[in-house]
Amino acid sequence: MNLLELDSFFNSILKKENFSKDIALNGIQIQNSAPNKKEIRKVAFAVDACEETAKKAAEQNADVLFTHHGLFWGRCQTITAGHYKRIAAFIKNDIALCSYHIPLDANEEVGNNFGLAKQIFLNDVRPFGKWKGMTLGAIGFLPEPLSLDSLSRALFHEGGQPLHILPFGKKLVRSVAIISGGAGADFEQAIEAGADVFVTGEIGHEEFHAVEEAEFNVIAGGHYRTETVGVSLMQKKVEKELALETIFIDSPTGL
Repeated sequence: MNLLELDSFFNSILKKENFSKDIALNGIQIQNSAPNKKEIRKVAFAVDACEETAKKAAEQNADVLFTHHGLFWGRCQTITAGHYKRIAAFIKNDIALCSYHIPLDANEEVGNNFGLAKQIFLNDVRPFGKWKGMTLGAIGFLPEPLSLDSLSRALFHEGGQPLHILPFGKKLVRSVAIISGGAGADFEQAIEAGADVFVTGEIGHEEFHAVEEAEFNVIAGGHYRTETVGVSLMQKKVEKELALETIFIDSPTGL
């Protein structure tokens, strides 16, 4: 399997053509030296494309790095300073970069938001939440009401606490709306949808009082932490369906 074939596999699932308003450039962002010839044997997965993840992929002899956050966001940018160092790490090591942003948030099989919904066993899950006209989140019902602390433990069962819990609504919650990453301002969409709690990655200072005054609950688990889900699910799918060797590069930001 070459790079073009591998990215065709990614897009057969994620369908970037359905997310034309995404600010990210989805798909192959950096090719390798022979995209239609070089055999892909090992694929690395990470949340972010950066110098660190590119170098770690090279150390592990990966041929491709698949990420949620790529290096190109729809605007012209000079290849200087840190941007040069990131791109150079890929080209010097002949590692390709494939990146899928909103398509990986929204996907119902391997996406961040439906993946988080599966982790907490939500029922009657349906798409929720719009950004630039694209639906990217998920909403559903817990099997039984939970406290915010219990829900947090179910979401992040590997340990550690969410970055922030704003506990201004119901003490026991059943309906959960989810948009991973930097979607704190979208808590209003969760209220409109009838959710008891909104799960996201980040919540800003400017949202605090609005959430409190709305008597609503928000769990902000961390931008990075809530977006390890999709790349991990895609990693498992590649292992199962393509029988390629894979690695996950964990490079947490603490944010």
